[in-house]
Amino acid sequence: MTVAVSVFDLVSIGIGPSSSHTVGPMRAARMFVVVKYKETARGGLAVNIIEC
Repeated sequence: MTVAVSVFDLVSIGIGPSSSHTVGPMRAARMFVVVKYKETARGGLAVNIIEC
């Protein structure tokens, strides 16, 4: 699955002394996890399989 991300989403004011270098990778990692995994009823993680 492909997710479109604008440059403004990656380079924004955030935490740390160099926000553009910390926020971009954090958002990319979050998008990867949200797309690939889902939370189970017991609080664990399961692989999100997309059936065609």
